[in-house]
Amino acid sequence: MSDEKARALSNAEKQRRYRERQKDCGKKELRGYLTPEALQCYQEIAEKTQWNDSTLLSNAIRLMYAAHKLGQIGILNSWLNEHKR
Repeated sequence: MSDEKARALSNAEKQRRYRERQKDCGKKELRGYLTPEALQCYQEIAEKTQWNDSTLLSNAIRLMYAAHKLGQIGILNSWLNEHKR
């Protein structure tokens, strides 16, 4: 076994390889910061569904897309604003 293969992988190297595998599977990493209102919504949904961050974000995007296709974005956004969410 070569020295390179024998050495333990650093956390950064493991993370890089993980990200590459995810990208190879057709997945895209998204990053952002949540507003306090969005964080409150996130916590409530995460508790009720037990979804991990990836599942929660994927489903949120898909649901938002469905609302857009059905012409419901304005109604949902109004509800969020009225309820300070």
